Amino acid sequence: MGNIAVKVEGIAKLYRIGSKAESHDSLGGAFIDMIRQPIANYRKYKSLYKFDDVATEDPFDTSRSDVLWALKDISFEVEKGGILGIIGHNGAGKSTLLKILSRITPPTKGRIEIAGRVSSLLEVGTGFHPELTGRENVYLNGTVLGMKKREIDRRFDEIIDFSGVETFLDTPVKRYSSGMKVRLAFAVAAHLEPEVLIVDEVLAVGDAEFQKKCIDKMQDVGQQGATVLFVSHNMPSITRMCERAVLLRDGVVLKDAPVTEVVSAYLKADRTNTAERSWPERETAPGGDVARLRGIRLKKKNGGIAEVVNIRESVGLELEYEVLSGGHVMLPMFSFWDDQGNCVFLSVDQHEQWRKRERPPGLYKSTGWVPGNFLAEGMFTICTSLWLMEPRRLLEYQMKDVLVCQVVDDLKGDTARGDWQGPFPGVVRPILPWETITETK
Repeated sequence: MGNIAVKVEGIAKLYRIGSKAESHDSLGGAFIDMIRQPIANYRKYKSLYKFDDVATEDPFDTSRSDVLWALKDISFEVEKGGILGIIGHNGAGKSTLLKILSRITPPTKGRIEIAGRVSSLLEVGTGFHPELTGRENVYLNGTVLGMKKREIDRRFDEIIDFSGVETFLDTPVKRYSSGMKVRLAFAVAAHLEPEVLIVDEVLAVGDAEFQKKCIDKMQDVGQQGATVLFVSHNMPSITRMCERAVLLRDGVVLKDAPVTEVVSAYLKADRTNTAERSWPERETAPGGDVARLRGIRLKKKNGGIAEVVNIRESVGLELEYEVLSGGHVMLPMFSFWDDQGNCVFLSVDQHEQWRKRERPPGLYKSTGWVPGNFLAEGMFTICTSLWLMEPRRLLEYQMKDVLVCQVVDDLKGDTARGDWQGPFPGVVRPILPWETITETK
């Protein structure tokens, strides 16, 4: 395979779906169904031989209600030492793909080639025997991976130190909390010298400090020449770890590209309220008789749409609106909100050009710029409004959660967090001027 660690060619996976149980309003209906059920079951099981025909004669047929194509013609390659992010909505096929790569389940069609030892962490407690102690499970997992006892002995102390379960090492795993199981499972998977490490979205169980340790360890594994396949719904983690990612949707590869492009596609496919909205028809545009919003977009300095924003770069929020009736003082505004529903900031157009001045009918574009190194990494929703200053009232044409802004920090040491890669709380992250006065004797 040369420099290729993982090669996937035309992978597809077909599942049979069970029939729904029918409910009955009367005892008579239930009795009749009980008589009919053996005949229906006979017909159902008699037709099972047709399962292979579905996979060969009519590939990826979605008209049948009794089967489901979880994966459809998946192909990609990963070089040795590469870290590939795999993202997609729930039900996209991510976990099915990882189970096939981990040889837990076979593909219906296609083939995979993997160079070297594979270590996978797919679910909490996967690969652990509940009756065995933590110590015994470490050696069991190492043996399954084909390691000799002396090889496991050499890494044992590192595994225990990383997991932090030393106190409970000789306790049966069935008495571990979910967090303890994840810590030990990841420590085993990452430290037993795999050539390919496969990690599903299990790190969500751990706390922020442990998640940071896991991300650092996966990066170390990649730098040592191993290949990492990482599934996560946490876009900052995907962006931080990976240079390349694959987006799955409904069992197919929607995009295979550099990570920022794939994250942009994921966010765009994930939400109808992404980085751009427009209303070409006046009649359907939000607003009223005085004014209507015609377009809202997040844009970069070069004019492109900013679906993913680098923390260092400024981003503009452009409001396009049409004034239908003159004689009104109008204030465009927008606000950013964090994922907890808290308002991060609100900005109103106070430019002298239109301050306290009535706007004549026409089409306007107003842009407010958020400077770089101001917002922290994370996802923000945006609300926009047009405020109309009437003599005794305030009219407001508002659109809530109309856009989404994803801010990423690639941890190159030149942002507010500097070289610190651990938890960094807060919704804003400005670079502030510091000065130090030193007194020496």
